[in-house]
Order: sequence, then structure tokens, then C-alpha cells
Amino acid sequence: MAVKHELLKLLEKSKGVYLSGERIAESLGVSRAAVWKAINALKTEGYAINAVTNKGYMLSAESNMLSEEGIRLHLKRDIPLTVYHETDSTNRRCISLALEGAGNGTAVVANRQTAGRGRRGRSFYSPSGTGIYLSVLIHPQFDISKSVLVTVAASVAVARAIERVCGISPQIKWVNDIYINGRKVCGILTEAVTDFESGRISSVVAGIGINCSTTDFPEEIRDTAGCIPGFFSRNELTAAVIDEFLDITEDIESRDFIGYYREHSMIIGNEINIFASGKDPVPALATGIDDNGGLEIRYSDGTCATLTTGEVSIRIRE
Repeated sequence: MAVKHELLKLLEKSKGVYLSGERIAESLGVSRAAVWKAINALKTEGYAINAVTNKGYMLSAESNMLSEEGIRLHLKRDIPLTVYHETDSTNRRCISLALEGAGNGTAVVANRQTAGRGRRGRSFYSPSGTGIYLSVLIHPQFDISKSVLVTVAASVAVARAIERVCGISPQIKWVNDIYINGRKVCGILTEAVTDFESGRISSVVAGIGINCSTTDFPEEIRDTAGCIPGFFSRNELTAAVIDEFLDITEDIESRDFIGYYREHSMIIGNEINIFASGKDPVPALATGIDDNGGLEIRYSDGTCATLTTGEVSIRIRE
């Protein structure tokens, strides 16, 4: 691996602590001049590295750049991982890897997306340096009718990761949005690659966008969007989301995670409006979440139904 990447790994591991140029050179088996060159390259990329005579180099404790080296420090798995400073869409990149035969657990991360996507073709606001834009590839062994389980699993993974890393307990709005203090901090878009002959899913990409410190939102989402309060490592949160998601999906058919999803639901027991494409909103009571992640509802006439992903969007009635 290039000197720059090995140096960044060393600096991430000792974040907030000065390392002498001599010690770094010895650890990496390179010259002091090579260390100096790599330090300047990292500074050019935006890393906050302090250099002090007779003390050495230090990656600032306030540094919060996403990097492969920083994420791998916290990951418990050795997975294929690509981190972009900027890309069009992590889902698009991950789907391309799936079509090339990439393995289960392959992850793509970006510091910024230029064409981030949400559900129903909407764009997903993805500014530089303030969020996590992540896609993870899995190869589930079930048919397409159960695909909502992957979205539910991703929602639980994000909520658990935020609890673990940030010390905050989020709420989940069916089916795939994470809320903190009444504001949306995360959206999830799952996309499947299907074997049409067998009717089974060959690959699923879970795209996850998290507002970590984003505050300057476009006008159309300013009243609903928010970010996770407090300072935390974006690299650590990214690793926690990946690990939680892969932990859940290793045994997704057990549905052990559905209980957590129900406990953190923000709509069960609430009166809601159901918005179907081209139709007026229909009022209903959200009564529960079934074992496949479907939303159980009761209409005003007393009839009951279970909603599945892709059919409706939901807004809690004021």
C-alpha cells in the first residue's frame, strides 16, 4: 500500500497525539522525506494535520474526514470497501460492483454525492463533509416478496449504530426514515437485482444517507430535515452501521430485529394519512408492524390492511 495510506492509518490510530517524523519513518520503513511528502499530500486532500518542530505530526482530534483507513479501524470485518471523496451515487457504484460479481458485504462510502437518490426518484441532499453516504451489498436467499425485510434491517442497523456511537435513541418512521427530536436525520433506499427466471433476489444494495452535522438544508426540506446532535466520529458511525447491518442480514429470516423496529416506531398507535400515487390522502390508524416489516393499519370503516414498501408514503396527522 502507498506510503500515504499507511501514514493515514497510523495517524487515525493515534488521533490527537503527536508522532515524531523519525518514529513514523521507522514504522513505515521509509525515509523522513517520504513521510513529509505524504503529510503534504494528506493536507492537500483536506486532512487537519498539525506539524510542530520537535514534536512531529498529529491528526487533529477534531478531524472528521471519512476514509477507508479510519473506517477500518472500527470495523470488525475485513470487507471490500471503497471510499470516495466525491461520487455521483454510492448506490449506483455498488450496483455496478454487484453486476461485476462483488461479494456479500461489499461497501461503498462517499464524503459527497453529486446525484444522490431517494425513494420514487427524488434527489437526496448530499453535501460535502457533513454526512455519511453509504451503500452495502448483500446476497439474500429469499424471493422478492420479502424485500421489505432488508429495508427494515437497514433502519434497525442505523438506529442501533446511532445509539452505540452517539448515545442517542432515534425513532423510525415506517418504512425507512430515522428521526431524532422530530426531524429526519437519515433516509434509506434499497434496490434489488433480481433473477427473473427464478423470481428470487440475487443482490440487494442498501443505500443509507445520514445527516451527521448538516445544518444548511435546501428550502424544500428545511422544516423536516435535521442532523445528529453532538460531536462523534463519522468513521466510527459508518463502521457501526456496516457491522450492525451485516450482523442482522446474516440471519435475516429469523426476524429477531423486528422487535427493536416496533419498539422504536414513531407511528404505531398514531392516526396517519396514507398517500398513494395520484390519490387523495386516506386516514387510518397505524396498529402495528408485522413479521415481514409491513405496516398494519385500520381504516375509519373498521377494515384492516397491511401495507408494504413501494405502495404508499405516510405522514403523521397533526
